[in-house]
Amino acid sequence: MPPASLAHPPRWLNNAQLHPAPAPLQRDWLFDQGSLTRRLSQLSQQQFSVLPLQQGWQVLRNDECAALQVPSGSQGWVREVFLRGAEQPWVFARSVAARSALEGSGFDLGKLGSRSLGELLFSDRAFARGELQVCRYPQAWLPESVREERLWGRRSCFWRDGLGVLVAEVFLPAFWSHASNR
Repeated sequence: MPPASLAHPPRWLNNAQLHPAPAPLQRDWLFDQGSLTRRLSQLSQQQFSVLPLQQGWQVLRNDECAALQVPSGSQGWVREVFLRGAEQPWVFARSVAARSALEGSGFDLGKLGSRSLGELLFSDRAFARGELQVCRYPQAWLPESVREERLWGRRSCFWRDGLGVLVAEVFLPAFWSHASNR
């Protein structure tokens, strides 16, 4: 069985559905509507970087297809990165867009390199952000180097003219350790 399939996929919940509520610090970061890149840059005193892990065309997971409103088994562009602060991975981010919507959209996710997708999405006023949802992110979906159970993840979809870009961000223990000391 491929690592992308789980017997019990996560249930993504909005702020009102989440019970019990996470601690105030966690809730603040999970449901913040602003640019995570900007916030991480401030927290790391501008020692922020993006470390690309992998990108390319893949079959999207079922939860991603549902969020992007495309048929199960659809192909899409997948980009996985670490958002790093103070030289450590703080957030694992996975961004996906359906091939059917991406081709011909003029939006090229493949050329981002080590630039932040979040900065691009927040600077393009044509994109509208959908609702933030959170879950305990499946350990099997994380890169091996940061694989841990019960890490908080969040996701939202950015929409522009029929193009949806689903961005999931998983907060790693090193991030919470740094954030709680500030």
